[in-house]
Amino acid sequence: MSPSMLRRGKSVVYSLLACALIAPAVYAWAPGKSPAPAAALSAKAPPTPLLWKVSDQDNSVYLLGSFHLLKADDYPLSPDIDTVFSEAENLVFEVPPSQLTDPLLAQKMQQMAGFSDGSSLSQVLPPDVREKMGQVLGKDRVAQMEAMEPWFINLGLLIGISQQMGFKADQGLDLHIARMAEAANKPVSGLETAEAQLAVLDASPMDEQIAGLRDFFNKPGEVPKLLNETHDAWRNGDLAKLNSLVIDEVSKETPVTYRIINVERNDAWVPKLQQMLDGATEGNDTLVVVGAMHLLGEDGVVEKLRAKGYQVERICSACK
Repeated sequence: MSPSMLRRGKSVVYSLLACALIAPAVYAWAPGKSPAPAAALSAKAPPTPLLWKVSDQDNSVYLLGSFHLLKADDYPLSPDIDTVFSEAENLVFEVPPSQLTDPLLAQKMQQMAGFSDGSSLSQVLPPDVREKMGQVLGKDRVAQMEAMEPWFINLGLLIGISQQMGFKADQGLDLHIARMAEAANKPVSGLETAEAQLAVLDASPMDEQIAGLRDFFNKPGEVPKLLNETHDAWRNGDLAKLNSLVIDEVSKETPVTYRIINVERNDAWVPKLQQMLDGATEGNDTLVVVGAMHLLGEDGVVEKLRAKGYQVERICSACK
């Protein structure tokens, strides 16, 4: 596999890991579906958490990096997470969990996935991409996608592959902890609305959306390998590996999408996190669960809060 193909493959996986909370949630929390049963205990060691404590003189905010789709053997969680959860007075997610149960959410996503200017898939895709899609998916299936923008197709294909590999949305860390919060009667909220997150997905420039589809169909067999590699890095709490696998390359390969999906949202979240620290009653600690990519590197909220003078430490008993 060429270096350029590897870089582009990473951008495909990034689109699943960093911005796919809404799409899996549509399936995992669909009306009429029961919450997932507790995950079976695994013989594996618990994943090493991507967990940080950010504090001022009075309060602490704990930042936990999620993987939106996981497997049953990714549980139980680290005792570090259990301890922080038990001590937290409030839980905050990317999107309020109640909005993920909105029966109209799937409909809103379908509407957002369509072309707003009257275009069609065959009009925007270059011939080489259309041909490869037909070869892999079949012309009839491609014809059914005519009204869908490339980002939506790409996301659906990635979620489909991840589910075939055993990754499940209802096992994702966000939804797992949301169910824990519901069982413990802990208040929950979100950093943004479901509609705002859908708008972020739809905001990627068309050329980068098309690049994502081209990457996928150039070597679809590489995506499972990259997903496994990234999942392993998340399980191991390997910051350097995650940065290398995803952040470094994606910021170069699809810079506008990276800015919209990661940087701008992080910048919007930081003042809200500061308010939790500065305005809360003393001792009113909060656990914030967001996609792991939002916590990594110079553009991540961890370093942005450190730069504002807060005390930051990683919570990782397995790292010692």
